[in-house]
Amino acid sequence: MTAPLHDTGAAETAAVDVTAGAPARAIEGRSPWRIAWIRLKRDKLALAGGVVVLLLILVAVFAPLIVDLLGHPPNEFHEEEIDPLFSVPKGSWGGINSDFLLGVEPRNGRDVFSRIVYGARVSLLVAFLAAVVAVVLGTLFGIVAGFFGGWVDTVVSRLMDLLLAFPQLLFIIALVSVVPDSLWGLTGSGVRMGVLIVVIGFFGWPYIGRIVRGQTLSLREREYVEAARSLGAGRGYILLRELLPNLVAPITVYTTLMIPTNVLTEAALSFLGTGVKPPTASWGDMLSRAVDHYEADPLYMIIPGLAIFVTVLAFNLFGDGVRDALDPKGSR
Repeated sequence: MTAPLHDTGAAETAAVDVTAGAPARAIEGRSPWRIAWIRLKRDKLALAGGVVVLLLILVAVFAPLIVDLLGHPPNEFHEEEIDPLFSVPKGSWGGINSDFLLGVEPRNGRDVFSRIVYGARVSLLVAFLAAVVAVVLGTLFGIVAGFFGGWVDTVVSRLMDLLLAFPQLLFIIALVSVVPDSLWGLTGSGVRMGVLIVVIGFFGWPYIGRIVRGQTLSLREREYVEAARSLGAGRGYILLRELLPNLVAPITVYTTLMIPTNVLTEAALSFLGTGVKPPTASWGDMLSRAVDHYEADPLYMIIPGLAIFVTVLAFNLFGDGVRDALDPKGSR
């Protein structure tokens, strides 16, 4: 007897029918920014830092509402919360209670929670706007130096070297001491903040300018730039349409890493007394005032110091994650 033969044709037909009934999965293209977002989502530390950064921004924007709900006016004295004999907050932990969530300041009894919230507004405003000034100047000078080269590149490079060697903190301290109380339509702390933003941004642009210049030197030799030249594109078109879009990633990365540096700079200047004018709340000014009371009330120094630490750490974690997402070849 011979074994029955299998009907291979029927089997192939059945297989075709099964696969034909399944919907075909379309091939979906992904933009570079979407790929970067997918990489960023895998970095849990970067996402945690981004969440903290977002919360800090919300706190700064809605500071008046938060203080109305959970605190007291930042410049309102509460001498009833101060021990008249030792000039320190009553009770333990710096006077923390249900009315004062982070306690009160020694001697005057101002609400620490409210001043921390308003201090976030000052620090982030100065840091963000100074970063904007630095990014605009650094991108402009860097792309021009890298694209044109020659004597333009030489002049811009020497200018960057000069500014990098200039003592920034000493210049700000000297400048603030001679700035009038009214300038550019601003008064009081507004003048100090305006000066800090302009000076920090002006002395910060060479750092990003060097990065943009180096990237431009590489990009100007790419095929798509040569193709644009061969089609008759002008310099302005090549700079704005061909080079600048390809510089967005490194500019974004460096901006996220520049902001925490600006936060530290503003805090250091306020600590030295050349930041915003009292009674405007500032984390650096709170640390400066806490020096005289850290033995009797250590929490008054710990809270603003912790606020600066958490802010800088969150921005650094988020900035590192953005860098790894946008530059996978250089990721750890």
